[in-house]
Amino acid sequence: MLFLGFAEARLGRSPALITLADITPELITAFLDHLERERHNSVRSRNARLAALRSFLKFAAHRDVSSLQVIEHALGVPAKRFERPMLGYLSREEMLAVIGTPDGTWFSQRDHVLLLLLYNTGARVSEIAGVKVGEVVLADGAACVHLHGKGRKQSSVPLWHSTVRAIRVWLRRNPQFDSDSPLLPNRDGQSMSRWNVMQRLDRAVQVAAESCPALAARQISPHVIRHYLPFLTMSSDPEELSRSFDKSRGALRGALHITRHSFCLPYRLFKKFRSWSPGL
Repeated sequence: MLFLGFAEARLGRSPALITLADITPELITAFLDHLERERHNSVRSRNARLAALRSFLKFAAHRDVSSLQVIEHALGVPAKRFERPMLGYLSREEMLAVIGTPDGTWFSQRDHVLLLLLYNTGARVSEIAGVKVGEVVLADGAACVHLHGKGRKQSSVPLWHSTVRAIRVWLRRNPQFDSDSPLLPNRDGQSMSRWNVMQRLDRAVQVAAESCPALAARQISPHVIRHYLPFLTMSSDPEELSRSFDKSRGALRGALHITRHSFCLPYRLFKKFRSWSPGL
């Protein structure tokens, strides 16, 4: 609709009278520039609009063979390049400050488990919010959580000992949970929403900023927490990292699937653990 309105104003004719021959590269480029300058769209939005126009033109090529040459020229409009922003991450001290220590209240313990799972798994908010009690395995040597990701992808991610302990405390406090109950419910017993998770994370960051002032000037989102594991692996001391992986060896061996994260291990660590890591 945006393109048709722009074409009507520029060509001086109603959309019903516009033909494929009128959709020239010049018209498409002028429309894309209009989106950026007048409507203040980002480059990503501009390229998304161009992709929609390209899909329509490819469809039209199968319906009107006589316009193939015109459509070919129109499809030659390239997407605009842009610089991708640097991905943020939290240091270990900042991450531990955000996770904090639960104060004994129901909401505090739930938020503690929530942040630990986000930190441990690097999963998306929707994946963590959708976890059921029956999808968490807490057995010694095989502790993991089964996640349902985008595109119906399923994965099992090993859990650290600290995460397992926190989940066990949480489940003992809520004996009414069954296997189909959300592991992290809201006050109504339903799964937490994305907005709800963002709200609780913002509150945790505000509290953490008292002991870590650098957090006060930063925008912390669940996606920032997803970047912590690669940062940890690439910046840690190899020997310390080796001991950390030794502690979770049993959990990795017992996982049903390979975790979907690439930890970017130094080659000698990869060589050391590939004999017992699933699929490596």
